[in-house]
Amino acid sequence: MSIRYYSTNRDLKNITGIKPFAGKVSFKEALLTGQAPDEGLFMPDSIPRLSLNDIQELKGKPYWETALLVAMAFLADEFSVEVLTHVVQDAYNYPVPLEEVSRRTFVMRLDQGPTASFKDFAARMMARLMSYCRPQGERLNILVATSGDTGSAVGKAFKDVIGIDVTILYPTDEVSLRQKKQLDTIGGNVQSLSVSGKFDDCQNLVKQAFSDPALARFNLTSANSINFGRILPQIIYYIYAYAQLAAAGEEIIFSVPSGNFGDALGCEYARRMGMPLAKLVMPTNENDEFPNYLKNGSYKKVSPSRACISNAMNVGHPSNLARFFELYGGTVDRAGVVHSNPDLEEMRQHIFSVSISDEETRKTIKKVYQLYNVVLEQHGAVGWAGLEAFFQATKTKGLAVSLETAHPAKFPEEIQKLLGLTPELPASMKGIDERKGNALSMTNNYVDFKNYLQNHLKVKE
Repeated sequence: MSIRYYSTNRDLKNITGIKPFAGKVSFKEALLTGQAPDEGLFMPDSIPRLSLNDIQELKGKPYWETALLVAMAFLADEFSVEVLTHVVQDAYNYPVPLEEVSRRTFVMRLDQGPTASFKDFAARMMARLMSYCRPQGERLNILVATSGDTGSAVGKAFKDVIGIDVTILYPTDEVSLRQKKQLDTIGGNVQSLSVSGKFDDCQNLVKQAFSDPALARFNLTSANSINFGRILPQIIYYIYAYAQLAAAGEEIIFSVPSGNFGDALGCEYARRMGMPLAKLVMPTNENDEFPNYLKNGSYKKVSPSRACISNAMNVGHPSNLARFFELYGGTVDRAGVVHSNPDLEEMRQHIFSVSISDEETRKTIKKVYQLYNVVLEQHGAVGWAGLEAFFQATKTKGLAVSLETAHPAKFPEEIQKLLGLTPELPASMKGIDERKGNALSMTNNYVDFKNYLQNHLKVKE
């Protein structure tokens, strides 16, 4: 049966500024439009199941075979097996190391792709799918808000793709120097905008543009995790890790450092597809709106978001919280207003969340290096600290994987300060400090942003 996609806002009646979208669209339509017309997020109306046998047969197989299994489960009615095989083989041509740090506790290094970030996994598959879906003769204009790694991963994935232009917005003062260099020097069909504000300001500018009828002619779409095309590829690495590490039917714990919640959402979908999951651990940095919600049942976004050293997670109201609420029977809109609460008890049964301070993050980087000779950067350290907090709070033991989401070489100043060493640059970042390119400056005023788009975007190929 064909999977269709509906809006998380479909049931919001009599809410000022929201006209509920009651329809359903195909994956291709959801991919190309990004956000639903009512500013909700697209969700699949059914979740395909994978048999435990299918998952276990992936043990020892290359990563792209797991990607193909998941892609076929969702997309077989819209893309041929030949197209999907080409997409995943082309997208995933780099390693996905699973390093055992202590007994039965692993780090999954998602930092080996072209921009040394986990965002490469979603961006590369998404770019290839979009190139198959783009209407002939028309341009697609992708708008991306980034708190660090999304923008460079998307920009690199879409660079020189015919008929697609990318505009990246990032907060001027909240990306590392290496991240800024990556963002500013992609060039070609990719333009970065340095926004005077927070990541949430960048995200709001993008969302306003999507819902602005005056910009409809530009075929705007998103490569942020508001686009389900970003979520789908992020299901894959959980199933891959499970297949490589788990015994038959054994449950696994994943700890996912969480900012905008798209990465953790991939794990939630993997569980619902049939992966045996003991717990999804979702540590945040000092933007603690979600751990507080799980604890006391009252949601209050953090505004403005707090600037932490794990800068890619500086999100005061995660976009993908709307999808988590939906999966557990609730509704929250993009402004952070809760219209109906999810089943909190069920949510607590499957999810553990804790806020990790900058001080704890730094201590974790030092401790993991001293104990295990493993270098984590600050996002991976939040993940590891969250896993330790879960073990301590629940006295749980068992197979566990913590995600390392960016390469330590992206944050040389912090690593040098804490560990007294300079992380070696991965091949993908060699020569980065010599690359040339500059961002354009942008205010966080929507009128200014809209004027920029109207003056710079193209409509036709």
